[in-house]
Amino acid sequence: MEQKQELKISLPSNDLAITLQGKQEQNLKMIEEAFDVQIIARGTEISIIGERESVERVERFINKFTRLIQEGNQISVQEIDYGLKLFQNNEEEKLEKIFSDVVIVTARGKQIKPKTWGQRKYIQAIRENDIVFGIGPAGTGKTYLAMAMAVAALRNKQVNRIILTRPAVEAGEKLGFLPGDLQEKVDPYLRPLYDALYDILGVETYQKLLEKNVIEVAPLAYMRGRTLDDSFIILDEAQNTTTEQMKMFLTRMGFGSKVVVTGDVTQIDLPKGKYSGLEEARKVLSDIKGIEFVYLSAQDVVRHQLVQKIIRAYELYDSGNTKEDSGSNLG
Repeated sequence: MEQKQELKISLPSNDLAITLQGKQEQNLKMIEEAFDVQIIARGTEISIIGERESVERVERFINKFTRLIQEGNQISVQEIDYGLKLFQNNEEEKLEKIFSDVVIVTARGKQIKPKTWGQRKYIQAIRENDIVFGIGPAGTGKTYLAMAMAVAALRNKQVNRIILTRPAVEAGEKLGFLPGDLQEKVDPYLRPLYDALYDILGVETYQKLLEKNVIEVAPLAYMRGRTLDDSFIILDEAQNTTTEQMKMFLTRMGFGSKVVVTGDVTQIDLPKGKYSGLEEARKVLSDIKGIEFVYLSAQDVVRHQLVQKIIRAYELYDSGNTKEDSGSNLG
């Protein structure tokens, strides 16, 4: 058995050490578990004890994240967890590319950037294609990153306006029975889009752009009969579109425009007998140049770590049920 070694690392400052260690040294505990080493932190000094190869990998990991923190990156449990996965898969070179890809700076001075390799591929696809489909589970940043890209395009004068839309499936044909005017009736279905814009632009800037019609947030039904030039158009919750709605939406695209369609094919709320327009679009449009499909997974979830585990548990459960169903049919 290989003899254990001890390596000491001196960090540049106490603040950096606190950031790297995490709350109650949670980050260090995760690193210990991932590499099967013991880590002892005293002030700005970190001691790593373990087998030589593991110690060297931890040293590289800590040095990498020390540089990222020094460059002004915000490091949380999620970043440490994802970084560990990349290191374990010998893909550590991806870290710099992820952290260096700043999409936009919010009104509060926060940098919006991808947090996973899948998110970076999604952003790159939006930059390089006129129509992009971002498909994946909740928490993968599909809508938020698309909005950040839309605001960046508006600031850079690549487009003249932003149009955000989603189908109000739950409202169905019952909108007329809800209280208030039409906007008040559909607002609850558009609330997640408003929240993301508030965070990126700030409420005051958002309100100004809304009043000038530079930003439009509307249910999908409002898109019919229009041609949208020089616009960044986002269709959210696209799994809840019908085939007819999806075709109608995609054919609204005019010159100088960019379209991003987001959805989660595991969360379809359409009535029985209605086929998802997003599902059909995957089959019909996958080979067209200029249209890119990006698939995000539980690995790209940037919410609480339990969300990743919940998604994986449901995926395993669903796949097990599918096998049982197919087996029973054979019988």
